[in-house]
Amino acid sequence: MLEITKLFTMLANAPDQYGYTTTGIPSHIGGISTIYWVIIIGSMLLSWLVSSTLKRRFEEYSQMPIPMTGKEVAEQMLRDNHITDVKVTSVNGHLTDHYNPMDKTVNLSESVYNSNSIAAAAVAAHEVGHAVQHAKAYHWLAMRSKLVPIVQFSSGMVQWVLLAGIIMAAAGGSPWVLLTGIILFGMTTLFAFVTLPVEFDASHRALQWIDRTRLMNYMDHAKAKNALFWAAMTYVVAALSSLAMLLYYIMIFMNSRDRN
Repeated sequence: MLEITKLFTMLANAPDQYGYTTTGIPSHIGGISTIYWVIIIGSMLLSWLVSSTLKRRFEEYSQMPIPMTGKEVAEQMLRDNHITDVKVTSVNGHLTDHYNPMDKTVNLSESVYNSNSIAAAAVAAHEVGHAVQHAKAYHWLAMRSKLVPIVQFSSGMVQWVLLAGIIMAAAGGSPWVLLTGIILFGMTTLFAFVTLPVEFDASHRALQWIDRTRLMNYMDHAKAKNALFWAAMTYVVAALSSLAMLLYYIMIFMNSRDRN
């Protein structure tokens, strides 16, 4: 989302001779500038709502203690799933927790790794859920892993290709550079949507394990589920925002192609 905003900030400062309005949108493309602002503002508001709710929930559930730290929860869930080749490590940052399938590590932020709270347990179990997916060759995780190098390649140049494509289209040039940018951006959108079943399934595995263990004597299932739900919603917002921007670029391309 930051890359998209940066792209259109650059366009907004483009010289008038390129045919741009003060919004950074080609002046010959009628109401598309309105659509742009609806997407940007709507995405920012939705993202703020989800992230602020997630922060409040985690702050609340971080004050509810249980007998195990995040590290101990992760290690226990790994043992219960007979996974012996995955390590649990601590990383810097807040909510920087993730599973790395390349080196088989469950990486927990310091506040989760050392904390003995409902929030920490839910996050730790969720990340181990990804390790369980990896061990069981979960097909959506395998697909996402295959997309990673493609997305890394495309994300490094997509904003510049889109910028060049929109400038060329506004100047009356070929719209096909813009189409190239759309294809590159489409890969990031695809990645965002493939991520959704991976995240929801990891949460499902985490909650199933919590229900089967002695942690349920201390944990409120509804609170753990709520914490994981709002964490997953951040991925939903990212995917929908990416899709909206992709459709927006396609509209610009169709408009430019028809004009040519």
